Amino acid sequence: MSKRILLVLFFVLALDQLVKVYIKLNFSLGEHIPMINGLIELHFIENKGMAFGLELPGQWGKIILSLFRIAAVVVIGLYLKRITKEGAHKGFITCIALILAGAIGNIIDSAIYGVLFSASGFGQVAEFMPASGGYAAPLLGNVVDMLHFTVRWPDWMPFFGEGGGEIFPPIFNVADAAITVGVLWIIVRQRTYFRSLNAKQEIIADVDLSEEETNAAVDNA
Repeated sequence: MSKRILLVLFFVLALDQLVKVYIKLNFSLGEHIPMINGLIELHFIENKGMAFGLELPGQWGKIILSLFRIAAVVVIGLYLKRITKEGAHKGFITCIALILAGAIGNIIDSAIYGVLFSASGFGQVAEFMPASGGYAAPLLGNVVDMLHFTVRWPDWMPFFGEGGGEIFPPIFNVADAAITVGVLWIIVRQRTYFRSLNAKQEIIADVDLSEEETNAAVDNA
């Protein structure tokens, strides 16, 4: 695995988990404080399911969702290994690494947070490794979310501005942000990323070159 991928994974996972653990041990459920007034705040909620509060019902639904996330991480990891070996554009590799890191970050919550922490509640801050045990079994933990954009539509904006509704109301975390950035940047740069990969595959198929020679040929294509 390349240094680029390892750096992305380390940075995203370290930041994601540091923020989540801090929130879990210092905020009660629903507590919020502004970071930049009118722009963003820390607002602690727990997500029991998928994005935007969607969830599969019951304990088995939660287990199935956690296992699906693990399977998705394996697939993304194998894909990342393949495109790295094929010499994909470095930017594309970074984007896939961001998506992988974000997926792993949320799996950690659902896999072990229920074991490591007591339950958070309204007016109740969780404890780390409580004597009475955690609030859930492995794979049944909740994902910690805390980032909330508070920017609102201007009053003069038709439809959206009525009542001063928020432009982006969902509450998310660092892992979610990494996945979103990775996906959006792939969309923005898709022509460059996939042209680079296709060009290299064509060169490899036509001529037996070393990796350095192939990279140079792609750069000049």
